[in-house]
Amino acid sequence: MLITVSCMCQPALYEQNSEVNNLMVQYEADRGSLNRFYFVENSPERRDRMNALVADYLKQVAQLNFDKLPTGSRVDYILFKRDLDEQQRLLELEKKEIAQLANWFPFTSGIYEMEKFRRRGSQPDAQQWGGSMRSITTSINNLCTALTKDSSITINLIRRAQGTVRGLRAALKSVNEFYTGYDPAYTWWLPDAVKQLDTALAAYGQGWLQRAKAAPGGKDDGSGIIGYPIGKEEIIRQLQLEFIPYTPEELIGIANKEFAWCDAEMLKASQEMGFGKDWKKALEKVKNTYVPPGKQPEAIMKLYNESVAFLKKNDLITIPPLAEETWRMIMMTPERQLVNPFFTGGEVLSISYPTNTMKEDDKMMSMRGNNPHFSRATVHHELIAGHHLQGFMNNRYKAYRNFYTPFWIEGWALYCEMILWDQQFPQSPEDRVGMLFWRMHRCARIIFSLNYHLGKWTPQQCIDFLVERVGHERANAEGEVRRSFVGAYGPLYQLAYMIGGLQFYAMKKDLVDSGKMTLKQYHDAVMHENAMPVSMVRAIITNQSLPKDYKAEWKFYK
Repeated sequence: MLITVSCMCQPALYEQNSEVNNLMVQYEADRGSLNRFYFVENSPERRDRMNALVADYLKQVAQLNFDKLPTGSRVDYILFKRDLDEQQRLLELEKKEIAQLANWFPFTSGIYEMEKFRRRGSQPDAQQWGGSMRSITTSINNLCTALTKDSSITINLIRRAQGTVRGLRAALKSVNEFYTGYDPAYTWWLPDAVKQLDTALAAYGQGWLQRAKAAPGGKDDGSGIIGYPIGKEEIIRQLQLEFIPYTPEELIGIANKEFAWCDAEMLKASQEMGFGKDWKKALEKVKNTYVPPGKQPEAIMKLYNESVAFLKKNDLITIPPLAEETWRMIMMTPERQLVNPFFTGGEVLSISYPTNTMKEDDKMMSMRGNNPHFSRATVHHELIAGHHLQGFMNNRYKAYRNFYTPFWIEGWALYCEMILWDQQFPQSPEDRVGMLFWRMHRCARIIFSLNYHLGKWTPQQCIDFLVERVGHERANAEGEVRRSFVGAYGPLYQLAYMIGGLQFYAMKKDLVDSGKMTLKQYHDAVMHENAMPVSMVRAIITNQSLPKDYKAEWKFYK
């Protein structure tokens, strides 16, 4: 139930603070100190110490009087405890998986102890260390041979093993850099032993990489993209962490409904352009409006100026002058364009456009996929009032909140696109086609990513879907799918654009369309609360009385 809107008149103290603030700031500082000290990935020493840290802060959180906290502080309490619980779960999972890998890493304690010994500058028995390293090297070489014969290891254990190898190599490097050249005995006895051990560890890491390619569930369907679906149970668990009370199938249903709206609008624009119901011909015309090589930065700047002028003219959000002053451009490398075929933003706008080293077909697909009408739809997504303004405000309001979520980051940026559509920012049917292309793309992201993680679609089916249903250039579709499944993105990231945007849009209906707030008041209120699940933004702005055991319940899609 929505309560009276109160965020606009909160006491000055709560503009930057909460009763949970000190705990959160201290925890982040303590965790940072411990991560730097116990830097060796997957080491038992690090795991035990981090477990102790989390347990200590869970006790401190439990001592807070939740019932006396105002809404914003209750949100901090719920989300901070959620994150601590999740850290505890992940550490327990690490412990379990390391135990399952024990036969593959019987030698780790020797390297861990050397790093521990080094920290306070103790002088080693160099000759004894050399013998120990040679013994470990022999053990690893034997395991490398055995590893090539075992194809039953699951991808989660393989990833854990790869992390363990990374940690061991980092520990060995730390030891070697500390003593080499400073300790005469170490410098006399150890260089060859260290080199041989590191070479063996590197080969062992490559062995685990090869095992990943043959892991159960990781088949190449011809696309060259090998990912690993997480399954329905894990999708639902992660949705609950984000306070999204929908099943994967329900989210796909929402995407299809939004797709139907896009289809109807696309047909209107196509007809206005003289192509009747053949919207792909309209899309083709729009793609061919690309600017010549070397002109893309100039085109982006023009679109940015139009976008910010529109926001100001319609008084849609407060734009600090320093935010306008301090964003800048870079050119995206060809390598990065393989997984990011479109320009990305934030304080640094990274422009995706052909370079001299790209093949001719790839150059054309890059230019066509980044034409001015497509870019017009996303320049405000990437800069103002999207990602750049988000980051700018996060550094200045409630900066202690560290509740990163793509539903807030990407959801808000997509919501900006929705609002500018409503405010008639597109100037022509070609502009509308450009904006609709991206909106269709966000619908498609929900459908293909969930179907993939449910085990229903292959990467190639996802690529074909983007080409046929949205109108992507094939190389761009391949880059999108590659980014989705083998990039550094969580399984929910791609669906978070549209779902997060719909959450913000539902709040707009409740608060702005009802007359409780103006658009500018609503938008400024969101920017002053920092990143968090969107249902929690709603709880703060509407002053909900949240229970300590709050669960996902807001059915935002009507």
